[in-house]
Amino acid sequence: MTGSDRLAGTAMHIAQTLRTVNRWLALLCGMVLMAAVALIMTEVLGRQFPAMRIGGADELSGYVMAAIATWGFSYALVERAHVRIDLIHNRLPATGRALLDIVALASVLLVAVLVAWHAYDVLAKSLARGSRSNTPLGVPLWMPQIVWFGGWAWMVITSGLLMALTVLLTALRRFELVEQIASIPVETGEVE
Repeated sequence: MTGSDRLAGTAMHIAQTLRTVNRWLALLCGMVLMAAVALIMTEVLGRQFPAMRIGGADELSGYVMAAIATWGFSYALVERAHVRIDLIHNRLPATGRALLDIVALASVLLVAVLVAWHAYDVLAKSLARGSRSNTPLGVPLWMPQIVWFGGWAWMVITSGLLMALTVLLTALRRFELVEQIASIPVETGEVE
């Protein structure tokens, strides 16, 4: 086994670990979403049965949706589920496809860094001011915002690692491995 093969194997191991971690995070987000659904159902039933009335389900479910969306972005990235237009991609040779994959991941990383930067600013201001929601629950805003910011920070880590691995595999000319971690999944069939 050459040094190039070992390096490519390590890169693929990192990519698989990243995929596994994101799958577990997606499962956790799914469970949190189901808890939010149960809370909303209890709130709706509370309209008919006052003993079940709890209040605040709409506010809490809004925080849940914002938080799980940010964590879900990373899952979609490792599963190659983000929408990309592949008009040119599939017509290029392997090197061209890999370079477009690097550009796509760099774009995702740039957006993630910019949003995470501003999300941190929002979180820092909420912490400094002791901000609370202006609702009967009066939730300290840092609580949902730290989970929301964490999702964006994880997106920076995930997209940065995927981009670095894609650059490395492209430099090693292991285009079949680049396709596995960064390229657009090929759809078969024709549009009629």
